[in-house]
Amino acid sequence: QAHNLQELRRSASLATKVFVQRDYSDGTLCQFQTKFPAELDSRLERQLFEETVKTLNGYYAEAEKIGGSSYLEGCLACATAYFIFLCMETHYEKVLKKISTYIQEQNEKVYAPRGLLLTDPVERGMRVIEISIYEDRCGSNSSSSRSSSSSGGGGGAGGR
Repeated sequence: QAHNLQELRRSASLATKVFVQRDYSDGTLCQFQTKFPAELDSRLERQLFEETVKTLNGYYAEAEKIGGSSYLEGCLACATAYFIFLCMETHYEKVLKKISTYIQEQNEKVYAPRGLLLTDPVERGMRVIEISIYEDRCGSNSSSSRSSSSSGGGGGAGGR
């Protein structure tokens, strides 16, 4: 599946980028706007986009939730002069890894087949979700190879 993402970057040219801005309506908690960008209208269903953003917002809410484990992490950090973080991940870091995995899966299953690519908000300073829109360089050549590969033998293209 990762091969498909590399193939998209290699065989297609970047046409434009769409940015989904942070939503500060509920304060400074990390959440992104669910307003559907018009540039994606012909490539992606509104429901899929909203589901992705809502899932990401849920993960960020989970990451910023303060509970007993966060309190314990803070106490251990103070007691060890923050050396504890050299040998353990914080709750926040664990959730950021889950987010990165989720974005990778969404790219492989939903976005890359449509010529789109999500960029992890961490790579953009948690300010935006960047969606790159790619145009096919090969024209009809690539679409004919795509249709022949999806109709023959059931390779790794399931779930479309």
